[in-house]
Amino acid sequence: MRILITNDDGITAPGLDVLQRIAASIAGDRGEVWTVAPAFEQSGVGHCISYARPTMVQKMEERRFAVEGSPADCVLAGLYDLMPERPDLVLSGVNRGNNAAENVLYSGTVGGAMEAALQGLPAIALSQYYGPRNARAEDPFESARLHGVQTVRRLLDRAAWDSADYRLFYNVNFPPCSAAEVKGLKVT
Repeated sequence: MRILITNDDGITAPGLDVLQRIAASIAGDRGEVWTVAPAFEQSGVGHCISYARPTMVQKMEERRFAVEGSPADCVLAGLYDLMPERPDLVLSGVNRGNNAAENVLYSGTVGGAMEAALQGLPAIALSQYYGPRNARAEDPFESARLHGVQTVRRLLDRAAWDSADYRLFYNVNFPPCSAAEVKGLKVT
């Protein structure tokens, strides 16, 4: 499986490292993970795209690029300029903080997944909710790190996916607690 990952917290964000591990597990030994993420923090940009100025891209290493633009810009750059073939899946995140309720409207993480869906690709946005039980923990992304692979696999295997020109995408929020306290998966 070929997977494109992006985020809105930037190329150096710890949540992107968590997503890299999730994607590598899903892609498997014969798969590829391509990282195309904002060079700088892009939280709150929603589904913004850049079209009035050039978008600078820097190759960080093999299949890893930093883009001076939004997560949606990163998805477009990955699809049309950087990847030799279209990905099978786009994952966006793991966002630092929740993307629920009105936050979804502003979320660059969700914007990245939405752009992939508009380009006809299956996509999942992943966010780690912060709260009193995990915000100051040694690993605030523990719930996402330990439950992310299983969650993505369950969505790929069991969720309603379509093949329309503009596809469905999913928005996952891991709870603000330790991984051991997670009680299951609820679709809302």
